[in-house]
Amino acid sequence: MVTKKTNSSRRVLLKTGASLLLSVLVPRLAWATQILAVRVWPAEEYTRVTLEGDVELQATQFLVKDPLRMVVDIEGLELNSTLKEIIAKIQSNDPYIKQVRVGQNRPNVVRLVFDLKEEINPQVFTLKPVGEYKHRLVFDLYPVNPVDPIAALIEKGQWLQDQSVPSAALVQPMPQPKLNPNPEQAMVPDLKNTPQLSRMITIALDPGHGGEDPGAVGRGGSYEKDVVLSIAKRLKEKIEMQPNMRVFLTRDADFFVPLNVRVEKARKVQADLFMSIHADAFIETTARGSSVFALSDKGASSTAARWLAKKENDADLIGGVNIKNHDRQLASVLLDLSTTAQISDSLKLGSAILGEIGGINRLHKGSVEQAGFAVLKAPDIPSVLIETAFISNPEEEAKLTDENYQNQMADAILKGINRYFSRKPPLAKNRMT
Repeated sequence: MVTKKTNSSRRVLLKTGASLLLSVLVPRLAWATQILAVRVWPAEEYTRVTLEGDVELQATQFLVKDPLRMVVDIEGLELNSTLKEIIAKIQSNDPYIKQVRVGQNRPNVVRLVFDLKEEINPQVFTLKPVGEYKHRLVFDLYPVNPVDPIAALIEKGQWLQDQSVPSAALVQPMPQPKLNPNPEQAMVPDLKNTPQLSRMITIALDPGHGGEDPGAVGRGGSYEKDVVLSIAKRLKEKIEMQPNMRVFLTRDADFFVPLNVRVEKARKVQADLFMSIHADAFIETTARGSSVFALSDKGASSTAARWLAKKENDADLIGGVNIKNHDRQLASVLLDLSTTAQISDSLKLGSAILGEIGGINRLHKGSVEQAGFAVLKAPDIPSVLIETAFISNPEEEAKLTDENYQNQMADAILKGINRYFSRKPPLAKNRMT
């Protein structure tokens, strides 16, 4: 026989259990997903919108015409103040987004409506936690009709300047060296005798990192991505002042470019040289000095070079790539076998640049190092990675953020380029292939 006290106890237990079950299951739908940050990266190539949450975000999207807009529904989400910040983050000069509207479409579903300036091909994908980032939902808005890099150079009047030059006259012969009784002086190239180049030389400059990927961060709060972009722009201006040289930047603003796309861009403009510019970091703040790296097909030249190559190759994980597209592009570009000649020329270029950089900053290593850097794997372009200084060293961070040092670094790299071409004039090319 069950007593009243026992029945009462059971009712209390049942109510308590039901309450616990409801508290675990029902409200979780509402509060499980929290938007931690919203970031927008507008650029001429594409605009990226990133929503960062504490759990993986699930979204569906569709495009609507008249007027053009992209509608995004995010499941399991309640509108919060952080998500509302996206409205103010859309800039008036964004090439693709006019404005964005956000609201609670229905319980546990938030809707974003992007009003567009032109037709886009959106790529939507998620990224697993990495580094300081939690779960990210990424919207990459690419134009339906992207600008071709060669077309951009043609528009600037920098591409067809050399097309009328007969191929036999593309490079004038190297002047015959005068006999010099001093063998040490004879080993130093006379930059005044640099061969007069009759065809345009295309230099691809690759400012490392960008957008979602800040690169290394200095003690003073300086971002590697900002420092190297500034150096690259200064170098670009100096190169363009040289006769018969033109420059292509893999990125000219604060946005992320996957490693394989950087290589593809250099190949599309048929670059004669490719230089990826970085600012190194290490655990110990005492590490200092500039370095130059080339590709290796036989393993890294040192443990430090291997460690750095892995760190730089992990940039795609931080910056965030669409794995489906990335794998397809990786197969077509990065797995091409770089030739022995390319590596040999890269070492010569690196040595020329290293010799000039040593005049303005201490060298971390006295010779060009080698490792398996993915960004240096263009099989037909001499390619080097330049670590301008250690941003993790407070003294060198101060240098890297100093305009005078940035100009000195750009001058040194340019002298290295000229020194390289003084020893190895560029061959004739059919520039329209």
